[in-house]
Amino acid sequence: MDLPVMSPVSPMLSKPVTSIPAGMSYEPKWDGFRTICFRDGDDVEFGSRNERPMTRYFPELVEAARAELPDRCVVDGEIVIAGSAGLDFEALQLRLHPAASRVNMLAEQTPAAFIAFDLLALGDEDYTTRPFAERRAALAEALADADHPIHLTPATTDLPTAQRWFDEFEGAGLDGVVAKPLTLTYQPDKRVMLKIKHQRTADCVVAGYRVHKSGADAIGSLLLGLYTDDGELASVGVIGAFPMATRRQLFSELQPLVTHFDDHPWNWAAQVAADPELAHRYGGGSRWNAGKDLSFVPLRPERVVEVRYDHMEGRPGASAATGGRPRFRHTAQFNRWRPDRDPRSCTYAQLDQPLTFSLDDVVPGLTEPHRRRG
Repeated sequence: MDLPVMSPVSPMLSKPVTSIPAGMSYEPKWDGFRTICFRDGDDVEFGSRNERPMTRYFPELVEAARAELPDRCVVDGEIVIAGSAGLDFEALQLRLHPAASRVNMLAEQTPAAFIAFDLLALGDEDYTTRPFAERRAALAEALADADHPIHLTPATTDLPTAQRWFDEFEGAGLDGVVAKPLTLTYQPDKRVMLKIKHQRTADCVVAGYRVHKSGADAIGSLLLGLYTDDGELASVGVIGAFPMATRRQLFSELQPLVTHFDDHPWNWAAQVAADPELAHRYGGGSRWNAGKDLSFVPLRPERVVEVRYDHMEGRPGASAATGGRPRFRHTAQFNRWRPDRDPRSCTYAQLDQPLTFSLDDVVPGLTEPHRRRG
């Protein structure tokens, strides 16, 4: 490749704020894999937020980039998978598979799309020093004739429209709004954009813990659960941001609650033995880091904690055994302990349910492949 901006590039980042500021350009906040696409003729590369290559996992997007992007360009965007119920982050995670045969199969079964939202280079021109308003206009012109699965994200400078997007688009799986100053230059790895995300609280059951990487006498993270309508305790995520002194104190406090897996609702080892595909979710290592141990110490589900969260993912009717029930999209944050709360009262019913909203109303044609798959 020979481009004005060469790989790898760390993408420009955003910092959280509590409300949508005035006088900026606004875009939906997509829930996928942040990716910068580099194209020089037939050479195409996709690089992730941490500058790892993503190209091999999305062969359908390589072909799409050759067909739909300008011949020589560098475009910042998000890889997403659009399902009938909105963005499907779980299906997107499954695309990161080491076997080429499975990658190709999933490319057919769950094809991805690329949502473009910034321009770093076009032809021989480096756009990173130009203001965002100019970059956005050039990107819109460059992608004017682009077709699925390459899409230009919606953008507006109208604050009421941005607020409506924030309220409505969550129902399609998006998790907020990004605000960009119109004069902003592209600044890799700098938190100079603003993100506004939904903030909510939930009372969850503490059902286990993982030990801290520093040793076995401190808590690394607490595993959280919520009860379903039929009384099943479903895994919904973790909290883990504690001072070291608190981690050690929690370790001592929780020892009386330690139990055996045979007496615990999450006997995941038996589920993994029955279905090896669940190993990545239950104790078999992380898809992002194959050496990371995801096993845990089971606790009697008797303690309740209030946590802050921004967004849920999953399908309400799915089986807990497959990990498909709604769960926190990101790591939740500790708020307070709730000794007054009955663990059995910690159900999904307490969670806000966003209004259903079609992805095709956000980006026309985004779910067309899903409809073709029937």
